[in-house]
Amino acid sequence: MLKFRKQLRCILIVLLFSISAYSKTIIHVNQVGFDPKSPKIAIIEHQSNLLNSTFDIIDADSGKTVFTSKIGKAESVDDWKLGNFYYKADFSSLQKPGNYKVSFKITDQIYTSARFSIEEDILAKRTISSIVHYYNKQRANTPEELEADKNMLLFGSTKKVDVHGGWCDASGDVSKYFSHLAYANFVSPQQTPLVTWSLINTSESISKKLVHWKIKDSLDNEAIWGADYMMRCLSDEDYFYMIVFSYFDKNPAARRIVGLKANSVTTDEYQSAFREGAGMAIASLARISKWNKNGDFTSKQYLDGAKRAYAHLLINNTKYDDDGKENIIDDYCALMATTELWIATNENFYKDEARKWAHKLENRMTDKGWFRSNDANRPFWHAADAGLPIVALTRYLKKESDSKERIAAENVIKKALEYNLAVSNNVTNPFGYARQSFLYNDKIQDGFFIPHDNETGWWWQGENARLASLATAAIEGGKSISLQKNNTTKKSLDLYASQQLSWILGCNPYSMCFLYKFGENNVPYMHSNYGHGSEKGGISNGITGKDGNGDGSGIDFKMEDKGNEWRWTEQWIPHSAWFLQAITAIVEP
Repeated sequence: MLKFRKQLRCILIVLLFSISAYSKTIIHVNQVGFDPKSPKIAIIEHQSNLLNSTFDIIDADSGKTVFTSKIGKAESVDDWKLGNFYYKADFSSLQKPGNYKVSFKITDQIYTSARFSIEEDILAKRTISSIVHYYNKQRANTPEELEADKNMLLFGSTKKVDVHGGWCDASGDVSKYFSHLAYANFVSPQQTPLVTWSLINTSESISKKLVHWKIKDSLDNEAIWGADYMMRCLSDEDYFYMIVFSYFDKNPAARRIVGLKANSVTTDEYQSAFREGAGMAIASLARISKWNKNGDFTSKQYLDGAKRAYAHLLINNTKYDDDGKENIIDDYCALMATTELWIATNENFYKDEARKWAHKLENRMTDKGWFRSNDANRPFWHAADAGLPIVALTRYLKKESDSKERIAAENVIKKALEYNLAVSNNVTNPFGYARQSFLYNDKIQDGFFIPHDNETGWWWQGENARLASLATAAIEGGKSISLQKNNTTKKSLDLYASQQLSWILGCNPYSMCFLYKFGENNVPYMHSNYGHGSEKGGISNGITGKDGNGDGSGIDFKMEDKGNEWRWTEQWIPHSAWFLQAITAIVEP
């Protein structure tokens, strides 16, 4: 009898635990907010199938219900193996400004979401000042950094140059990069030059609103800070120095100008190719030269520097490409460079060059809708800049007036955007996460996250920059191909863009708002050398495929991992740069 009672007790404990676990309910929502007319979707997570249930939107201040609707159908993401059901709570028709929460009731238990707001231009209005603050705090301008960087040794040389300025790359890395994965050829991200171009773009695109919000001067100063740094990195030989590397050493005297291989092996291959930051640097300098504002250099020097660098790379670019071949990243970065030079100078030479690079990029489009990275069958995927090919083409169309050239570029943009929607929607995907095609074990496959086994040999991390870049591409691309407001494709692109930004801001399976000091749940603070570290307005890397899965399948997010938590929690300057572009695109007419 005693044995039976013990067995019964164990069964009851297991049963109670199972019921408790089975009743787990979480409401995932963008923890900052939405524009009144934007798509608005929260995700209710529950571990059983719910039928004919409703959700409420309640006023966060009064507690009154202002909106009620049915939840969507039960959806599960098989690839993630989380064992839960997800239900869309769509309240897009609610447009009244205010502060709200999503509420859901089941078996007399009421669950509520994090607080969010509905307000015109909300993301730009509430976050741009913090993003500018973040970059200002990331400036490499402490006395230790300035002293070291004004007399910087070139790796393998006794030559010293002045490369002070710029921004520390990440909350755990005070190095300064034009691009840090050059040796991998197909994975090179745009870093310092992208930040500079993004700041310039925002300043020009929504100038009046920035003045009204009293942040234009500080944003412009940050853009000029970036331009001045790139001018110092422009060598006497007309190439850009790629990296100022800290060696993760607390001693600033250890810093060197280097090229990088895997596992922080340093070389003297520090000359930047188009795809290694030089293309976006040229674009930034050419674009900011039109401001007629001087930093430590004049507007004329900015433009002359851009011209010199472009002329040099026309002859030498493949010498600096690690495999000696140009690929899609060279194409879209060089297109950006020549487009901005064409806009700044109106010279036929740059018009012809821009068209040349546009044709190269357009010719990489496949029948399926993805770009080829190389001259063979590697689909273009990118952990940070996946939207940049489309953004480069949309920028080019701001200047291009020839109807034949415009149609060619517009068709490629349209095909790329349709592919982005299709690959994301060809599986159950309640969060709307942007999926992609990639080559793995010599086979092309689709997935949510980038493959962890890739050309770098070690590098993979959360993809919040990628998501924001694709949101930017969806918004800007939709504008460039003149979609009407009632167009089904435009509505799909608006939803796609909204869900990428909402994922970053908390509507993800971990309810983590990756924009630091916003929302209710943030990653832990990360310290760095010289007093740098996590800052308000910085965005952490984010969620990845399952650690250990080479193809990036599954899902993972860790806030502690014996020193490897940087893959998920570290702030990185491209994330906020792309987020800035996306929220600018939303506000820009």
